Amino acid sequence: MKSKMRKSSAAWKPGWRTIGGKKCYFRSRWEANYALYLEFLKTQKQIIEWEYEPKTFWFEGVKRGTVSYLPDFRITNNNESQEYHEVKGWMDPRSKTKLKRMAKYYPEEKLILIQEKQYNEIKRKVGPMLVGWER
Repeated sequence: MKSKMRKSSAAWKPGWRTIGGKKCYFRSRWEANYALYLEFLKTQKQIIEWEYEPKTFWFEGVKRGTVSYLPDFRITNNNESQEYHEVKGWMDPRSKTKLKRMAKYYPEEKLILIQEKQYNEIKRKVGPMLVGWER
């Protein structure tokens, strides 16, 4: 039985992909597929824009451990508000620390965690319609 702490080999395939005219080095298949989903939302005018890893948040004063956090995506909504999305197929202690510190140091930033349940729902509902969706 696999531990939930380990990366799923099905989700793990880093590499360059071009989605919506943007060439990005995605760290996993899930991130690339989520970018396809966000591009779909953009073409459906449900969001204005998405960006991959556009901003690093620094945790000032932290001397040990995790001193920064780079969310996977920044989304600009139709009302021009922005939020960050993090795609997580698995959660290790370092990832938990990053999320906790993000909430503490940047409480005004909206962060949405896309975990296996949410990802699988997108995969089921939208994945088959999207050209380039990786299985």
